[in-house]
Amino acid sequence: MSKEFTFTVGIITVSDKGSKGERIDESGPAAEELLKPVGGVMKKYIIVPDEREEIMKAIIKMADDLKVDLVLTSGGTGFSPRDVTPEATLEVIEKHVPGIPEVMRAESLKVTPKAMLSRAAAGIRGRTLIINLPGSPKGVRECLGVIIPALKHGIETLRGEASECAEKH
Repeated sequence: MSKEFTFTVGIITVSDKGSKGERIDESGPAAEELLKPVGGVMKKYIIVPDEREEIMKAIIKMADDLKVDLVLTSGGTGFSPRDVTPEATLEVIEKHVPGIPEVMRAESLKVTPKAMLSRAAAGIRGRTLIINLPGSPKGVRECLGVIIPALKHGIETLRGEASECAEKH
């Protein structure tokens, strides 16, 4: 992505311990660190507990009120009874974007068979792209690294700024 392209980002870390100050969040800062060189400008960063309503409220605030281009969630995508991030995300999006979690899982499978256990989701609300990432800094780097090359086009399209999508052969 070119340096002149910038986009706003909201990061929501979903963690019971993190929301109580019992654990330092390294996933949110890892995402910010990866996005900054490609034009990502942090607009809001929060930590919420693994509570469906709290996650939904945070996503809605970032998309509807702050109007960020990209919302990333980190955590809550596994099998634990408290892992409800995908359900909260699916409840507030208007359009599904299944290719993003599919490619994240496919890339992560090259590293660990546990990748197939991810329930991450992605979608669009208004003009905001919302993506669930794993809860570990390593997982965030792996998954975000594979989707960064497509973010510029996706965000420009949501903004109504994208030119021709078809590649000329």
